[in-house]
Amino acid sequence: MANGQWYPPEWPDRIRALAAGTLTPVTPKRAATVMLLKDTGSGPAVHMLRRRASMAFAGGAYAYPGGGVDPRDDDHHVRWAGPTRVWWADRLGVDQTAAQAIVCAAVRETYEEAGVLLAGETPDSVVGDTTGADWEADRAALVARDLSFAEFLDRRGLVLRSDLLGAWTRWITPEFEARRYDTWFFVAALPEGQRTRNASTEADRTVWTAPGEAAAGYDKGELLMMPPTIATLRQLTAYGSAAQALADAPGRDLTPVLATARLVDEDIVLSWPGHDEFTKHIPTAPTGGAPA
Repeated sequence: MANGQWYPPEWPDRIRALAAGTLTPVTPKRAATVMLLKDTGSGPAVHMLRRRASMAFAGGAYAYPGGGVDPRDDDHHVRWAGPTRVWWADRLGVDQTAAQAIVCAAVRETYEEAGVLLAGETPDSVVGDTTGADWEADRAALVARDLSFAEFLDRRGLVLRSDLLGAWTRWITPEFEARRYDTWFFVAALPEGQRTRNASTEADRTVWTAPGEAAAGYDKGELLMMPPTIATLRQLTAYGSAAQALADAPGRDLTPVLATARLVDEDIVLSWPGHDEFTKHIPTAPTGGAPA
C-alpha cells in the first residue's frame, strides 16, 4: 500500500536538469516551524494543520505552524526571556541576530497560524486568552507584514519567552526544488489558558492528534506529509509528555538534513541521509505526481 509521502511531479525533470548542470539551485530562505504539544490522558498530542489543496507548495499535506524569517526581526533588540541570544546562536549554528530572527519567526508563526503566543508581560509569565478583537487586529497586521513581530512585542510591552521553545531538528529543502527553505523545527507546550484555532489562510483544517495516530494515517496513505513532518512525528512517539520532549530538545542533533539525488543506470535514486524510509527510485520515464 502506498504511504502519504508528498512528491511533486516536476522533481524528476528538475533533478535531471541539476545533474546536467542546467539548473542553478536557489538559495534557501530561513524558516521556523513549531510542533505545539499538549498533554492528554494517553500522552502528548501535537497540533497540525492541513495545507489548502490550492497551495503551490505541498498542497493538501499536513504540517505544523511555520513560515519564513522576517528580516526586520534581525536588528531590533526585543525584550527576551530564557537562554541568551549567544546560547541560541550556538544552538542554531548562526550568528546572534539571525538566532533572534529565527526564534522570533517560530513564536510569530505559532501566533499567526494557531493563535498561540509564547510571550508574557514578565520573564516568567505567559499571556492568557488572545482571542479578543484587539489581539486579532494585531495578528492580522502581522500576517499582512504591516507590523513586525519585534514591533508587536514592543507595542504590547511583552517579553518573548525563548525558554518555552526547544530546538528539535533542521531540514533544508532539496537543491532541485524551486521553493527552498532552511527550516529549524521547534517543540513547545501549549500555555495554560490559551487555545489553538485555525487562524491560517493557508490551511483548511487543524487537528490535535497523537503522533502515533498521525503516523499510522500516513503509513496507510490517508494523510499526505512531507518527509520532515512524518520523521518528527515518529520521533515524538517516544515521549509520554510535552515536558519530556522539551527536556530532551537541547541535546538533539541539529545537523541539517538535505536530500540528495544520484543517477543509477539512468534512473534517479532520491534519498534523505539518516532517513532510509524516504528513499525513492524514480524510473527514466516517471509518471510523477502521486504520493509515493
